[in-house]
Amino acid sequence: MQEKKIILISPRGFCAGVERAIVSVNIALNRFGVPVYVNHEIVHNRHVVSEFQNRGVVFEEDVDKIPAGAPFIISAHGASQDYIESAKRRGLQVIDASCPLVTRVHNAAKRFASEGYTILYIGHRNHAETIGTMAEAPGQMILLETVEDADSLDLPAEGKKVYLTQTTLSLADTAAILKRLQDKFPDMENPGASNICYATTNRQQAIEAVIAEIDMLIVVGSSNSSNSKRLYELGVRNGKESLLIDSGRDLKPEELENIRTVGITAGASAPEHIVSDLVDLLRNTFHFSVVQETEFVKEKTEFLLPAILRETGVK
Repeated sequence: MQEKKIILISPRGFCAGVERAIVSVNIALNRFGVPVYVNHEIVHNRHVVSEFQNRGVVFEEDVDKIPAGAPFIISAHGASQDYIESAKRRGLQVIDASCPLVTRVHNAAKRFASEGYTILYIGHRNHAETIGTMAEAPGQMILLETVEDADSLDLPAEGKKVYLTQTTLSLADTAAILKRLQDKFPDMENPGASNICYATTNRQQAIEAVIAEIDMLIVVGSSNSSNSKRLYELGVRNGKESLLIDSGRDLKPEELENIRTVGITAGASAPEHIVSDLVDLLRNTFHFSVVQETEFVKEKTEFLLPAILRETGVK
């Protein structure tokens, strides 16, 4: 009988922006004590958020509910400049842990808006990153989620147009929407660089590189994580049995029946120890005896901590 195999797909797990945000909260807890406030889930992962709540972190978006002078961290998903200024007026000690790649999109939105562009923003409605980015240029940004949104878009031929995107989108879905927009608005300008971040791109392409070898794809990540959901959808699109789980405790034995080779990856906000626990479970309970690591590309990106935190190395 063929041995059952696990293929650990790399890169996976924490990206540089997530690492920066989590380290920022750890340093703030050590420096300021509890409570430390965060405007949104620091990253979209149930385990990370629960652990920080147990340590005295309070997740609160309404700055008026936060005591003046309290440390207030902007999550990795970013927030508009107006929102950050409102927190400063409240007297909060603002620590901006926005992913620098999200901040780059914010800056582009403000620049294009100041130059009179209509900005066609491809993203997911109600996602924290989308909300923060679109708030940078109210009245000048139009949200598009699907090809159908692009089809129904009614804009005059004249006037400058440019597109921007959320950083954690499906490469294939985004390409389809962009193709439709370019066909419809041939004068639409390119922002000059892809807004989809390196980690999102790498994790999707790493799956594509091994998808033919696996019977099932397991994505470790939370259901509100955009980049994790895109990885799960990639497995489904390729016709593979696919699961998006917070941890091995979510696995059901019947889901693994007739599965000989399983590929495991993790969203950019999922801790590696959850992956390790899942591998142990598959080996010890479900008798997957072979573990193979495959690395599509080695990630070397690092981001500086927020300036207010750089003077200490406490983690």
